[in-house]
Amino acid sequence: MADTMIFELVTPEKLLASAETDAVVIPAAEGEMTVMPDHAPTMTTVRPGMVKFKNHDGKEFQFLVFHGFADIQGNSCTLLAETAVPIGEASDAIEHRIKSLRKELDDASHREHKSAIEQMMNELTHLNETVFPG
Repeated sequence: MADTMIFELVTPEKLLASAETDAVVIPAAEGEMTVMPDHAPTMTTVRPGMVKFKNHDGKEFQFLVFHGFADIQGNSCTLLAETAVPIGEASDAIEHRIKSLRKELDDASHREHKSAIEQMMNELTHLNETVFPG
């Protein structure tokens, strides 16, 4: 059994993180998921939430991700995110996303589309309250 694995966080624009770690927590569609070395090969969709991991020196990193998917292959995990930002920029990113969704909601004509936008806004509001209480 390996002691570490490689974790990479990638957006369409760039590679945000590449680290050797002993575990990474990702916001999988079914709930938070901890990926460790020798994990069974898995692909999962990712919902908006926090990604957390420590590098080999023990420094902790946290990123807010918006949708995507994770590819887990034994001793590696690659998370391809639509958008991702370091925790320090997360509050602004959430507020920006909610503002964009409000505009999209105003322009939406189909009930199903409006419902999906409202659900996303609720998820982001809850995430913002969870990550930044008060």
